[in-house]
Amino acid sequence: MSQENNFIIKNAPLSIEEVYNESLDQNSGAVNLFVGTVRNENNSKKVAKLVYESYDSMVLAEFDKIARNAKSKWSVNKIVIHHRKGVLHPGDIAVIIAVSSPHRQESFEACSFVIESLKKSAPIWKKEIYDDGQEWLESHP
Repeated sequence: MSQENNFIIKNAPLSIEEVYNESLDQNSGAVNLFVGTVRNENNSKKVAKLVYESYDSMVLAEFDKIARNAKSKWSVNKIVIHHRKGVLHPGDIAVIIAVSSPHRQESFEACSFVIESLKKSAPIWKKEIYDDGQEWLESHP
């Protein structure tokens, strides 16, 4: 893992301020933040809670691979990815991504690439629990 990136998966609340501060770089004129939260409804079902499970060492390796790929496409200085696992409730933060770069457009594009890549390839599984049942969901419909 390169020093200018920071990747964490943990079973505790995530901090937007912490991720933002870790992404700061004097050579950057832009920091783009993506914050993914738990919805209270999905596919017309009321969500009581989510459970995220992960293969942590593979997740961190995949985050690094995604960041390296983003850096090969855009001029990016730092990429920070924090993802939560365990039980989350509506309104809780599930993932925070910060991308710092010299200019805003590359920051926006790289951040979008990172979240879409993460949802496709990181070994993180999501189970939605409803008042009347539960189901495992694909990373991206």
